[in-house]
Amino acid sequence: MTGLLKTPLFDEHVKLGGKIVPFAGYELPVQYKNGALKEYTAVREGEAGIFDITHMGQVRVQGKDALDFLQYVTTNDVSKLVDGQVQYSALLNEQGTFIDDITTYKMDDENYYLCINAANRHKDVAHLRKEAENFDVQIHDDSDDTTLLALQGAKAQSLLQDLVGFDLEDIGYYKFARGQIGSAGGIVSRTGYTGEDGFEIYIPNSIAVEVWHALVEKGAVPIGLAARDMLRTEMGYALYGHEISDGVTPVEAKLMWITKLNKGDFIGKAAVEARKAEGAQKKLIALKLVGRGIPREHYPVFVDGELNGEITSGMHSPLAGGGVALAYVKPEHMTEGHLTVEIRGKQIEAERTKTPFVRSNVRK
Repeated sequence: MTGLLKTPLFDEHVKLGGKIVPFAGYELPVQYKNGALKEYTAVREGEAGIFDITHMGQVRVQGKDALDFLQYVTTNDVSKLVDGQVQYSALLNEQGTFIDDITTYKMDDENYYLCINAANRHKDVAHLRKEAENFDVQIHDDSDDTTLLALQGAKAQSLLQDLVGFDLEDIGYYKFARGQIGSAGGIVSRTGYTGEDGFEIYIPNSIAVEVWHALVEKGAVPIGLAARDMLRTEMGYALYGHEISDGVTPVEAKLMWITKLNKGDFIGKAAVEARKAEGAQKKLIALKLVGRGIPREHYPVFVDGELNGEITSGMHSPLAGGGVALAYVKPEHMTEGHLTVEIRGKQIEAERTKTPFVRSNVRK
């Protein structure tokens, strides 16, 4: 794995028996010695899991034009944010397709914080800096200096409370607080990628091991990439390179709810409006297998016996009781036609359904 980066917690993952794999330019644990299923179960069934997601990128946007700049480069309406609020959004190119999906944190009128996807970090930062040339803003890439942890599950709040200098009960869904975390300062937001209550914790690298140890000793279960993907797939959450990419617009990906066409001009707006008017050539659907099998990424999807699309994310869901998947199909077959998924040369019957595939326990 030459040339890959390590997070400040790499040695901790190795000590815990983590199976290390390359992911988004980093060496990260895909699972620990007890296996992905037990990790998944810890998060879904009343415990709390801790995830090292330091590979994600963190970017500060500062300056008197910060709001105008973010209104122009992101799809959602940043003007609706109040201090201490988080917003799910996206960066589009002029063709209206995804550069990335992001979260935007409002510190104050001239200070915002963006969390971006690991594999897109350098592309995103270059894009933001290029567009910033026409605005009075500064773009700071804090990724190399920041550790990001996710603590997800029913016990997340009780495990974290003693480590922070503020009341976690006061942090609502998609809100955040800044203050003392361990022996330093940082940000805690009530956000996540699992469908469970929990937090994302931004801290300096210098206290990464300290905070990790404290939470693990309190009972947080270390979670690898495999269980993380199971949890997000059950929720139907989009993942860059799967449901979203530079080949689809928000129209196809069912993400028009974060694309505010009435907020003023933004990059990709005209292309999205045109795609919406002309109609998409494919649409994202949720499906569940009727027969036995595990739907995997790129498996072909058939409608009435004819090849129609493919799986973007799929898994066996213990709670849903079978194979579940997200897939792109032709728009006319979003609601009509007999669905099958080809698995190892066999056609397995499937039915359309809705996401999340299992109950969400996020605290709103």
